[in-house]
Amino acid sequence: MLGHGAPAVLSVIPDTFTFAWIVAALFAAAWLLDSRGLSAGRTLAAATWALFGLFWLSTVPYFALEHQSYVESILALVGFPASVYAGYLLYDGRASLFTLTRAIALMLFIYLPFETIPAFTVAGVAFPEPRRILIEVVATQTGMLIDLLGYAPEAVTSSEGYDAAYSWTLADGHTVVIHIVLACTGLGSMAIFGGLVAAVEAPLSRKLRALAVSIPLIYVLNLFRTTFISVVSGNQYMHWYPDLVMTMFGATDPYRVSFLISDRIMSQLLAVVALIGITFLAVRELPELAVILEDVLYLITGEEHDLTEALDLPREPTNR
Repeated sequence: MLGHGAPAVLSVIPDTFTFAWIVAALFAAAWLLDSRGLSAGRTLAAATWALFGLFWLSTVPYFALEHQSYVESILALVGFPASVYAGYLLYDGRASLFTLTRAIALMLFIYLPFETIPAFTVAGVAFPEPRRILIEVVATQTGMLIDLLGYAPEAVTSSEGYDAAYSWTLADGHTVVIHIVLACTGLGSMAIFGGLVAAVEAPLSRKLRALAVSIPLIYVLNLFRTTFISVVSGNQYMHWYPDLVMTMFGATDPYRVSFLISDRIMSQLLAVVALIGITFLAVRELPELAVILEDVLYLITGEEHDLTEALDLPREPTNR
């Protein structure tokens, strides 16, 4: 993921997914040590938080230069000092941050297999890579929604070789191909909620309710998002201020303007709003999540917050 213009200090960092696996393994090891009452767990967790910050810093060139996303670039940039600060607070005695530490480890263990496990064969039976399965399912369902709206783009092979792209032919004869990739599946958001819910100590029934109100909603909203972006981009419905938009994103193809507006601006900003709303629904079912959210707010504001009282949660969290 590192761009050619990345600072030299980042050139010694392993590739993105190897780095992520290392962080996940170290967080898990810190979790294990802490569960056995060993002080080394806190030290390892604090050091890994600093490493996690370096991981986010290493992704900034990719998000800014290749992915062309202002939202993700800013979040990755902020992730560096926030992670280092979390490590400092944990080492300094804020033990509640161990819950967030567990959550990060679990999020990575949920997400990374889809990014890194290749296709394989067992006893003569071929299994496709997990990412292919998820991407093609989302692409198929996106195509069904596109059809319901009365459009009929041609289904084509994506840049990854999957059945996960749609070709739109414009009135001027130009062809616009919209690819469904792993980032289009909602996996990242689902991994976040899966990790958060799994990390807290609470009855299984409440955890399942929290997952029931978050995961399906994320998945459905994501299908609406991929359909919206495909239709808008494929028909150039948001070809607004092309010179300004191309300058903002460093783009040269005017046919990407509708995509940049619908995806990189509108969808990503709306996704943040949607995740906040889904978080509210999930914490109503699983108040134990408030402990993690309070820690995140403390990292952002430097002030303590009592979300249990502020949100009038129905039950007192039990994992303080």
